[in-house]
Amino acid sequence: MVPAVQIPPLPVVSNAEAHKEAARLVKMMAKTVKGFTTYKQDRREAFVSLAQAEVAKANQPVSRPQLIMVVDRNERIQHLDFVLALPDEPWVSLGGTPVSTGTTGRKYYYITPTGVFQNSADRLGYRAEGTKNKYGIRGIGAKGSRVWDMGWQTAMKGWLPKHETGQIRLEIHATDPQFLEWRLGHSASEGCIRIPATMNRFMDHYGLIDALYEQAASYDPRFAALLPKDREATPIAGDLVVVVDSGPLTEPKIDPIADKRPLP
Repeated sequence: MVPAVQIPPLPVVSNAEAHKEAARLVKMMAKTVKGFTTYKQDRREAFVSLAQAEVAKANQPVSRPQLIMVVDRNERIQHLDFVLALPDEPWVSLGGTPVSTGTTGRKYYYITPTGVFQNSADRLGYRAEGTKNKYGIRGIGAKGSRVWDMGWQTAMKGWLPKHETGQIRLEIHATDPQFLEWRLGHSASEGCIRIPATMNRFMDHYGLIDALYEQAASYDPRFAALLPKDREATPIAGDLVVVVDSGPLTEPKIDPIADKRPLP
């Protein structure tokens, strides 16, 4: 008889311990993550309120102190913010970095969808191989960079004005450190969420959104192999990525040379 799989519980700390751990992470991000900032008060409040609205809409209540990765796809903002979400106290904006989400006006490029996406153990992410495309670009970052897989999602085609949609594989990953990372802060991707290499490493090492992956690693060798051997998983790790839009909602723009673009 095959023994039942024993799944360890998610870590639970007190609110005071969560605040202390969050402060520790912020201090380390400020030292090691390129472009990290804690934002002005109005931006912090916007990140929190927009994230709370999306989480409520998705009916995914927060039951333990945890981090939520919030991404603003506003074409004029393009930043992420890690938010400390507490079940019975106000949420707290911790800070973040520039990102790039899906752009408009270019065929085969999709507008990153808003909503709540879970880093679920139903899907196994992977690591970049560091290979270059025909233009010499390492599209998902240097070799070994982490790629978080949020699954198939419905997204608006950024090059068609009639709000036509299609399916994209929503991923979070680094980008080419030499040619593309400097463009973070502007919409530029095909629909995925691009982050700085230093943020990629920090999220990977401290498992900021890997709570369910940590559970899976205890019984599934595939997840154990993916996660860093020397990781220091934070007890306030979460599993949610929330994409918001703080602007006027991003709208498609016609691609003037759409008919001439080759398939990606």
